[in-house]
Amino acid sequence: MEEVTMAVMDEAADWARGLEELVERIAPRFGRIEPRRRVRAYLQGLLAPIERKNGWQLAENAGDRTPDGVQDFLARMRWDADQVRDDLQAYVITQLGDADAVLVLDETGFIKKGSKSVGVQRQYSGTAGRIENCQIGVFLGYAGRHGHALIDRALYLPEVWANDPARRDAAGVPAQTGFATKPQLGRQMLARAFAADVPCR
Repeated sequence: MEEVTMAVMDEAADWARGLEELVERIAPRFGRIEPRRRVRAYLQGLLAPIERKNGWQLAENAGDRTPDGVQDFLARMRWDADQVRDDLQAYVITQLGDADAVLVLDETGFIKKGSKSVGVQRQYSGTAGRIENCQIGVFLGYAGRHGHALIDRALYLPEVWANDPARRDAAGVPAQTGFATKPQLGRQMLARAFAADVPCR
């Protein structure tokens, strides 16, 4: 029993060290101390055994009374998500790099109510198994003998969104974001992974 307890404690210490290493790697992308604290708490929440990873539950896990801090971090703090993605890819190469690993492209739907979330519309969601009001994300996964991780992402922007400047502007969609099919988004992610020398078969 004592050996099992020690093994669990060693694994927890390894996870904590890994989290600190990752936070240190991406910390320069956040200009002030508050967003750096928020990103650590956010990542801890995503890794925590909490039932749902929504703003309220992530805030509770961080010891906050309301989700305002989490929402502020995700919606209003200035940071470059693509640079953080590149940092994550570099981290995955270091920690999980494997010449026989595979890259896995897939999409998933996020059920939404309303019409203001970027890219939301009635469309087929494999997650739900039917047509739903949802957003669709395209993801690139990395899987090898040392582990697996998501290393890239893109939110699918349907043509009705791409061709509606007022709606795009109201939702904060960058002006340079144009329409791309889900396979085109996948090819862009593969091109970025190959350019970053992500080791894979």
